[in-house]
Amino acid sequence: MVKPTLLVLAAGMGSRYGSLKQMDGVGPNGEAIIDYSVYDAIRAGFGKVVFVIRHSFAEDFISVFNAERFGGKIEVEYVYQELDYLPEGFTVPEGREKPWGTNHAVMMAAKAIVTPFAVINADDFYGQNAYEVIGNYLSTLSESTGKYCMVGYEVNKTLSENGTVSRGVCTVDEAGNLTSMVERTKIERNAEGTIVFHDLGEDVALEENTPVSMNLFGFTPDYFAHSEQAFCEFLAAESTKSNLKAEFFIPLMVNRLISNGTATMKVLSTTAQWFGVTYKEDKPQLMAKIEALIEAGVYPRNLWE
Repeated sequence: MVKPTLLVLAAGMGSRYGSLKQMDGVGPNGEAIIDYSVYDAIRAGFGKVVFVIRHSFAEDFISVFNAERFGGKIEVEYVYQELDYLPEGFTVPEGREKPWGTNHAVMMAAKAIVTPFAVINADDFYGQNAYEVIGNYLSTLSESTGKYCMVGYEVNKTLSENGTVSRGVCTVDEAGNLTSMVERTKIERNAEGTIVFHDLGEDVALEENTPVSMNLFGFTPDYFAHSEQAFCEFLAAESTKSNLKAEFFIPLMVNRLISNGTATMKVLSTTAQWFGVTYKEDKPQLMAKIEALIEAGVYPRNLWE
């Protein structure tokens, strides 16, 4: 059984929080969401965590999130995503300021990862069961290629009480593999209690247990070479050159590899509840949920003692 790696996409945190020192704690001792993610990964048998960060806040980040903090229970490495980290022959278009997107962030870890790996957002709370489910799947892959996976959350476990949300709505075949992932915006529970998304002025209902992607994916290292090739094509495309905000997202890459038959993506179901801070009003609710999980014995009150 191979010990998988956890890849944490944290490069956007500097811009989102101004500085990491302002990064709000959500646990009783100021623990960040990252702390709970790493704790759950260690419990689920992950052997290494790789953080994708930026040089602009690296010192602050590394001073907080390091192997010592995690009690030496997991290997820690840092890689960097910068605008000008591009394949040979490409340069940053004049006027481009926006980062290249989540799949570009994943590519930054190509030299740091040699095992099957899970990808997460740094500021999403995925829940213990999600790490168990994806950790178990990844630990069986060892040398295989093209057998990817993702954790599909029931849409009813990913809503915000404070506004609409955007989610990647998944369709799955009889074998449990992903056939398509479509980004739906403005998902909410309406006054009648039905979950709907707004499309072209109409409300379209979603079943309570419709699987949605929360960007918790599992890959094997062959994914890096596929991404490099696709990213070069993305950069060369006229549509990218003419759009200074074009981004290379993970779902874009996944849909490409599934549609051309290069890979399959198993949709793993979880009992976990996803939490995030889409709106600032979500934070007190997240803190209350974590407190409830501590009371229920899922987490210790002091994570790293």
